[in-house]
Amino acid sequence: MDFKGFDGPERHPADGTAGARSVKVMIAGGFGTGKTTMVRSVSDIKPLTTEETLTQASAGVDHLIGVTDKQETTVSLDFGKICLNDRLTLYLFGTPGQERFWFLWNGLFKGALGAVVLVDTRRLASSFRAIEEMERQDVPFVIALNVFPDSREHPVEEIRDALDISPDIPVVACDARDRASSRDVLIALIRHLKERSAAALEPR
Repeated sequence: MDFKGFDGPERHPADGTAGARSVKVMIAGGFGTGKTTMVRSVSDIKPLTTEETLTQASAGVDHLIGVTDKQETTVSLDFGKICLNDRLTLYLFGTPGQERFWFLWNGLFKGALGAVVLVDTRRLASSFRAIEEMERQDVPFVIALNVFPDSREHPVEEIRDALDISPDIPVVACDARDRASSRDVLIALIRHLKERSAAALEPR
């Protein structure tokens, strides 16, 4: 895919990558939808994670319906980096999913050009808050349906209606554990951003 002309901060020519761009991208979604897994699987560097073990003290606070086997949770952010080609680098920031850490989202979203909202089709409601936040902060996003072993396949339009999202927002299936699949989601986001940018420049 050609990313020439994509908006983003230009790197200093002294590093030998004149004309290259770096972009901040958020990986958001509800609790247990696979955000940390995606950052880990796709990052070119060893990712920074802030996962802590779930303890009895969190019982009644962290809602484990549908993710009862989950043993760790992100308490601040996940960070990774991927170079899609020699001209475009994405800096990935994964958000915490639990309601008690949502206050961190405002700071994390500063400077973000776009976002991936990971969705567990078994628990659609868990991602409503993330979608609302994208719309509130006017951050362009794509929906990534993370396919879990016991997930049922649903028509894309059915998912779109259930999430109440605009027809122009891409909805793609993925396996957050797989690097190639996660990379395809990021490429879908960049394509979406380019299309929005081109549409904004069209005469009205």
